[in-house]
Amino acid sequence: MEPNVEIRRLIDIMPASGRMLTKIVSKPEQQKVIDASLPLPWNQDRPILINFDLWRRLTKPQRDLLLLRTVSWLIGVKWFKPDIYQGIAVAGLLGGFVESAQADAVGVVVACGLTGLALFRVWRMNRSQESEINADEAAIRIAVRRGYSEAEAAEHLLAVIEAVAKIEGRTGLDFIELIRSQNLRVMAGLSPVGIPKE
Repeated sequence: MEPNVEIRRLIDIMPASGRMLTKIVSKPEQQKVIDASLPLPWNQDRPILINFDLWRRLTKPQRDLLLLRTVSWLIGVKWFKPDIYQGIAVAGLLGGFVESAQADAVGVVVACGLTGLALFRVWRMNRSQESEINADEAAIRIAVRRGYSEAEAAEHLLAVIEAVAKIEGRTGLDFIELIRSQNLRVMAGLSPVGIPKE
């Protein structure tokens, strides 16, 4: 597999927003098949690192769904959306500036602690099982626009979760991968038992 040819093919199947925000990079030394870090608010680039030596062990539909899922997760990361935690972070920052202007050390510590807690909560929401499941569902919607049926796309995504764990030498799936797998089984019509909403 020629990495540059595969990268061009993968860019073609990405949604337009994925082409603008993400960049596919060949990284043959990494242990993971595909990797993408949680993008920080000040980073405009959202690189997707692929080990093409491991990548070639997947089938073409599995590669398509794995890439679409990674792109969907990266696009779904939102640091600045109006909710309570972003409001608390902004209030903490403003409070920190006011308290530092008044030379109140305790106030500065409290305001910075409040900001830190709110930002940590935002970070956790972007790494939650809900965001992971949302990324799966978004990838399947994109795959349907690329010619897959919903059940077929869910089956390929389910298969690639297990295939990647095997290729990377892991003994089993982690908790979030198990939850995702069960949700994908329901979407593929392989199981009637869905995941609990809470």
